[in-house]
Amino acid sequence: MNRTLGMITALLLLAAPLAAHHGWQFDYDDKKPVTVKGTVTKIEWTNPHIHVYLDAKDAQGVIRSWNFEMASPLALERGGWSRRSLPIGAEVTIGGYGGKSITERAIVGSITMADGKQLFVGDPKSNQ
Repeated sequence: MNRTLGMITALLLLAAPLAAHHGWQFDYDDKKPVTVKGTVTKIEWTNPHIHVYLDAKDAQGVIRSWNFEMASPLALERGGWSRRSLPIGAEVTIGGYGGKSITERAIVGSITMADGKQLFVGDPKSNQ
């Protein structure tokens, strides 16, 4: 009995990290492409993913706050990013894939600055 309980406990402990970090398709839908033009209001450089917050007007002129998820800080730093790459107040166009349950949430597929410069973000679809 103790051996069975020990095996069950070990399996649960091993499975927990697998459930904690899942593929991006768990939260986002690759059949819901989004393109949002707006102003960067906040950036969270946290593990496991960076989040960029953007205020953008919808079709009715109402300002909506978007939460865009990106790769890890290490992955973006390896791609040439620094904390100054995307300043607060910058006007950008972000493309990506919309959230399954939250409308103003998406995973980033591209970032274009107002001057047309593209920032490296990686492609979430290449990691499927």
